[in-house]
Amino acid sequence: MSLWLLNHFSTFTLAVLTVGGTVAVAVTGSVLLRRRHPSLARGEHNDMVGVTLGMFGAIYGIILAFVIVTLWTQLENTQTIVATEATDTALIARDAAAFPPPVRARLDAALSDYVHAVVEDQWPQMRAGTPSHGVTAGRLQTVYEVLQGYEPRTTREKVFYEKAVGHLDDVASQRRARLTMAEQELPPLLQALAFGGALVLIPLTFLYGMRKLRVQILFVGSVAALIGFSLLLVFVLDRPFAGELSVSPAPYREGALARYWAP
Repeated sequence: MSLWLLNHFSTFTLAVLTVGGTVAVAVTGSVLLRRRHPSLARGEHNDMVGVTLGMFGAIYGIILAFVIVTLWTQLENTQTIVATEATDTALIARDAAAFPPPVRARLDAALSDYVHAVVEDQWPQMRAGTPSHGVTAGRLQTVYEVLQGYEPRTTREKVFYEKAVGHLDDVASQRRARLTMAEQELPPLLQALAFGGALVLIPLTFLYGMRKLRVQILFVGSVAALIGFSLLLVFVLDRPFAGELSVSPAPYREGALARYWAP
């Protein structure tokens, strides 16, 4: 469900739904509770409610901060993995310039097939949260077979051959890491703490009484907006390959790899 929402709605729309919905529900709940229990406006229990809000707010704030920083770090690591894989693939293409034309042509064709498989076949699957290992694994194996079937003769060819093999091993490693990141999501316990904490903290703000209704609405709405925006960040950062803030396949179309996309 979360992947479908991320892939079918813009970040702005999700922000309106999440933040706006949280504020609307919180303000409505606060007003209804105040009408049902008018004595809350006198603030008879504000001392106790204030201490409880402060304690719960500090704990919940630490939890949210930890979750958001973890997810942001995960997104940055995923971007690094993708960029590194694309860079190593481009370096293989550059190293191939030192090989004889027939070998270079076969290697270029194999690299082109692999890059297209990553962007056109595997990327949509990663966005859907169900990446397949089969297609890119076969294309990567073809690259291995081209290099394994070539015997460098000159010192120059041997030097670039060793570099190309090393870069290819790095591509295989980064590909595995990329697929692992595509399948990861926030553990259920942290999801329960992040979203369940809001269900505890927001209703507590209803009990903090203020004589003027506008002031109370402003107080409850502000807290709800902050929590709603924090939950929005958790929601959109949880899946690094889905949504508008997702990792882009652009590195596979740039630099030395751009020629594989020429019309």
